[in-house]
Amino acid sequence: MDVAGVTVPHADEVFVAGEWVPADGEYRIVSPSTGRPVATVGLPSVKHAQAAVEAARTDGLASWAEMPVAGRVEICARFCAAMEARLDDMGTVWAVESGMPVRYSRTLHRFAAVGAWRTLLDSAEDILRDTVRGSALGDVVVRREPAGVVAAIMAYNGPLVTMASKALPALLAGCPVVVKAAVESQLIMRIIAECAAGAGFPAGALSILCGDVEIGRELSANPHVDMVSLTGGRAAAQQIIESTRHRFARTHLELGGKSPALILDDADLTVVLKTLVPGATSGAGQICAALSRILVPERRHDEVVELLRQAWEGLRIGDPLDPRTQIGPVAAPSVVERAEGFVARAVADGARVVAGGRRPAGFDAGWYFEPTLVTDVARDSDLARNEVFGPVTAVLTYRDDEDGLRLANDTSYGLAASVYTADRDKGVAYARRIRAGSVAVNAFGPALTAPFGGMKGSGWGREAGPEGICEFTELKQILLGPSGGTGSAG
Repeated sequence: MDVAGVTVPHADEVFVAGEWVPADGEYRIVSPSTGRPVATVGLPSVKHAQAAVEAARTDGLASWAEMPVAGRVEICARFCAAMEARLDDMGTVWAVESGMPVRYSRTLHRFAAVGAWRTLLDSAEDILRDTVRGSALGDVVVRREPAGVVAAIMAYNGPLVTMASKALPALLAGCPVVVKAAVESQLIMRIIAECAAGAGFPAGALSILCGDVEIGRELSANPHVDMVSLTGGRAAAQQIIESTRHRFARTHLELGGKSPALILDDADLTVVLKTLVPGATSGAGQICAALSRILVPERRHDEVVELLRQAWEGLRIGDPLDPRTQIGPVAAPSVVERAEGFVARAVADGARVVAGGRRPAGFDAGWYFEPTLVTDVARDSDLARNEVFGPVTAVLTYRDDEDGLRLANDTSYGLAASVYTADRDKGVAYARRIRAGSVAVNAFGPALTAPFGGMKGSGWGREAGPEGICEFTELKQILLGPSGGTGSAG
């Protein structure tokens, strides 16, 4: 199948346990840019999910989990090299099916995904090497063993990055992985699966299913899945917790955020804008770590808002396949409706729209919404407290730095944040006091060469970075008694 000049393999098949098998249903891909169908592909069924788990439990645990770490690294390196060779193709088809601009995907894929998996490949053997400690009872070998079969459930807004930060660490740890990608990620995940098929994974080590919610429910409830790792929303997380608690399966949850950009009184706004604008607007706000709350000192409000207004209105809206486009369409009509609802409620509560706030003129087809900046936002309002996951950013004011810090932490989320200040030491001091898993000083993060995850309602556990491999392992101690003896018990 050819889409926008890119050959997409196995349109009517599903990648189960390293093999392409016939699909059980059909899915029509509709372009967010035009609202028109672009392709029809096959869908997995619950039976495919069950077969993937069974293959992981039998063949995968026997072959992949028992393989020496160096062997796993070698195969994963081939997989990653194949994906690197097809970054441009993946960016193109992702733009077609999700609306994410190729300009954005080039940055995200080359700097986030590639950096993440190269760090993992370089560090896996050291992270997973046995260590020996002394004790009063004898030497103790401390080792990390695979956590077992992993279900990796992913969102539509960054499938390649999530493969790098979630699926790759689990694979390197020795876990057979069943990926449940978003149903909106059909094209890019088929290219990823083709790269996996040529890498030499043993049977059962990796399956990739792009399906509806019932696939995720089956994986979460399956008694042979030892760990579920989710990137998604709170409702899905609650369902996973309910499905796994009876068998005490492990969970890792990354649940989005309402991330603050705390602009301190001494901040240089030319420095601020360089990273705050893309940090708040990239992906049309459909980014879990997006800086969706901008916190400004009362005395600098007008100055900051005017510069932000100019920046927001200067963003280029257009076809995501055009390399000049900065803001493409959102992924679905429901995202437009959600953004409209947040804006309407904010205005009803006394807020003021200073940029955007509507569907852009000249874009009658597709699912476009202008990048929107709203000020005079009340601290207890819907827009201040809840995740839009769309192109709407709130501006809130604070009295002094301590009040700004309280406001930054005044959220049920805790995924990411940024602090802007002329004094880096002060910025680091404030970063330490913000309850979020990732805080950037005069920058926008996170860096996926280091562990990333949430606090509070943004979930638990960490992925990416060398420590992300550890998330998918169980620690075991082996106490060594006298050589040739019977050992001892406490």
